[in-house]
Amino acid sequence: MSKLIECVPNISEGSDLNKIDKIAKSVLNHEGVKLLNIDPGKATNRTVITFVGPPETIVDAAYSLISKAKELIDMRLHKGEHPRMGAVDVCPFIPISGVSMKETVDLAHQLGKRVGSELLIPVYCYENAAKNNLRINLANCRSGEYEGLKNKLRDVKWKPDYGPNKFNETVAKFGAVAIGARDFLVAYNINLNTTSTRRANSVAFDLREAGRVKREGGTLTGKIITDKNGEPVREPGYFKNLKGIGWYIEEYGVAQISYNITNISTTPLHEVFSKTCDRANSRGMRVTGSELIGLVPKKVLVDAGKYFLRRQKRSLAISESEIIHIACKSLGLNELSEFKPEERVIEYMIDNNDKNLSEKSIKKFAELTSSESPAPGGGSISAYCGALGVSLGIMVANLSAHKRGWDDDWEFYSNWGEKGVILQEMLIDLVDEDTNAFNSIIKAFSLPKDTAENLKIRDIEIQKTTKNAIDIPLKIMHVCLESCDLLLAMAKKGNPNSISDVGVGMYCIHAAVHGAYLNVRINSKELKDKKIVKKVDIECKKIIEKINSKLIDIQSLVDKKL
Repeated sequence: MSKLIECVPNISEGSDLNKIDKIAKSVLNHEGVKLLNIDPGKATNRTVITFVGPPETIVDAAYSLISKAKELIDMRLHKGEHPRMGAVDVCPFIPISGVSMKETVDLAHQLGKRVGSELLIPVYCYENAAKNNLRINLANCRSGEYEGLKNKLRDVKWKPDYGPNKFNETVAKFGAVAIGARDFLVAYNINLNTTSTRRANSVAFDLREAGRVKREGGTLTGKIITDKNGEPVREPGYFKNLKGIGWYIEEYGVAQISYNITNISTTPLHEVFSKTCDRANSRGMRVTGSELIGLVPKKVLVDAGKYFLRRQKRSLAISESEIIHIACKSLGLNELSEFKPEERVIEYMIDNNDKNLSEKSIKKFAELTSSESPAPGGGSISAYCGALGVSLGIMVANLSAHKRGWDDDWEFYSNWGEKGVILQEMLIDLVDEDTNAFNSIIKAFSLPKDTAENLKIRDIEIQKTTKNAIDIPLKIMHVCLESCDLLLAMAKKGNPNSISDVGVGMYCIHAAVHGAYLNVRINSKELKDKKIVKKVDIECKKIIEKINSKLIDIQSLVDKKL
């Protein structure tokens, strides 16, 4: 697994696109760094920039961005709706893959030390990188904002973790920066059909973890209730790991609630949206849509799409893109501007599937198969044939779930369809895995054989890649066998108008299994360990025997209903 870290600096400039572009693109001078998203907000005068890179260069890239922001942004001239304390207000690191939170914290401190000593900017470390409990919460680090920074730096309690503690010319121009290490944070705004910030806040206080201050009589004008230390007693909100505040966005002419979700497992975005709708309605307001700021993990939108499908009693056995489409429509993500998942979902931005066979059009895939190249070949075609067979089973499940008068059984069909989607995805992945396995064998045969040692290494690699080229079609056979249960269930209880589709699906699966077996046999000829060859062949024949039996059962049901 490659090591990858996300960095999401928020800069205090949302209008000057030339400045924003220069600051954002400063990260591209560093090897392995990829700029994923630039999300400017004119009303908040703030831009969220997202880039990823390896640990070796991510600190240098973030340093370059902060240095360029120092050059181009003057906080003495800045005005905006969002709380902020510096030209780069926050700069968090988020571990994506192959990196622990501890390693991420170390990188945050490396950056903080450089920014403080070389750029002479006050640095406060927050979240997992905080040096004391008071600084874990970003809101505490940012308290007083830019305007209160001069007095804050005089307070011993708020001496920066790195950099100067004097309000000199450099600090006056840049302000201070919060550098941290954290998990994914989802910045999410919900639009209301009101212009009242106070009413937007009343809903935010209902939901956010910090809740609201308790008052006598439970009224807004009642006396604040305090504890034995004289501190206000708070009534917690509905959600953990949720921050929220209401504001008015002049650009759109509406009030919004701006949420930060710091744990998407405990606080799903779709539940925040639904509860906001409920609390807004109870106050005579209505949610008119929402917007995501920056990038978002795919899970957030997939979970939301499934949530709304369940509420509609609709089958969940649809493609990932359709599920995300339902999420976007249900959440109203296109109300203020067009929301393009391919540009806003972090996994889509990081992944590069241009070389995958499964990403090509049917025509391109067919043309590539018919070319002089031996790959993709029979193994990949078998996997794809199996995927088509499963797809027909899923289709029948969805048609059955949506059939008039069958609404009470929608979950039965949806559950079968969802199992099918998992198998479908496995088979589509195996299309590429089989071709990759063949290419690995070719690569092994091209290894040098000029010495006895090289010849030995070459032979070991050939045997290793040959074993893998046997395992892939064997896996195709197993997945296809599992897929028969879906087709059998649909043959028994599926929409009778689609019974022929079940039959076609079964013949696709049957062809896929026999095709995969041919690939197991041809690759087994090159494997020296004949005990493994014999064991695999017995396993394959058992699968074929079961497949043939299931074909007879399904064919009998199909003939009967036809």
